[in-house]
Amino acid sequence: MGYLFISPWLIGFFIFTLFPIIASFVLAFTRYDILSPPRWIGIDNWLRLLEDNRYHNSLRATFYYVFTAVPLRLIFALLVAMLLKPSTRLASIYRGIYYLPSLIGGSVAIAVVWRQVFGLEGLINFILGTIGLKGTNWLGNPNTAIWTLIILAVWQFGSPMLIFLAGLKQIPESLYEAASIDGASGWSQFVKITLPMLSPVILFNLIMQIINGFMVFTQAYIITSGGPLDTTLFYSLYVYQKAFQSFEMGYASAMAWVLLMIIAFFTVLAFKTSRFWVYYESEEVR
Repeated sequence: MGYLFISPWLIGFFIFTLFPIIASFVLAFTRYDILSPPRWIGIDNWLRLLEDNRYHNSLRATFYYVFTAVPLRLIFALLVAMLLKPSTRLASIYRGIYYLPSLIGGSVAIAVVWRQVFGLEGLINFILGTIGLKGTNWLGNPNTAIWTLIILAVWQFGSPMLIFLAGLKQIPESLYEAASIDGASGWSQFVKITLPMLSPVILFNLIMQIINGFMVFTQAYIITSGGPLDTTLFYSLYVYQKAFQSFEMGYASAMAWVLLMIIAFFTVLAFKTSRFWVYYESEEVR
């Protein structure tokens, strides 16, 4: 009876998750264009990755985005969580306002608005013009295009902020009171109490944001389409282009599996290094 009740989930898992995973792994060793049957080519797709300059550009852009946007998003999320920690009459309203961008920030509508804001005649250039500064082509400049997407990512700090806020609420106030009596400054309390006690939450947020960062797609697809000069050609966007524009499903499948291995590597790395900087109170008790 138990399997009967969970059968809708099992059916969905096998059809929409497990089977596509197995199929993509098999297709990674084939040449497949949807219109004709897959043809086995061995590791040719994997070797082709080493010679594909656009693939290297997508790796470079994605790594730059992840290692810039993720730390900035977490820093802003923690900063705002610290500000919202005190319980006030309007605290819940502020939390809802700051969380709102995380709900709508990944949508196509917001991406279109963002493209208009940073356009040649957009809001940013208009504001610069009113104070006597000359605007620029933010989306057409290789030096600034990726930063428009990084700013959008940082603006969506609401989700990690709420998780940080929940973690801050779990830190005993007695620790801060004891530190204040001993004469510890606010910065010392933050470094010696807040960060260690919050480190498990930081680890969780870090892993989730790294995974989301490597899989970013909508923003680059709508706002910059990977340009200019492939500076915003993120990995997922290039996989999409190869799969659904060039119809190179085998090559795209190989790329997808490489992305899985990259994400797995950084996830394992975060867990392995966590023993040096993550504090678990239960381990101290034992």
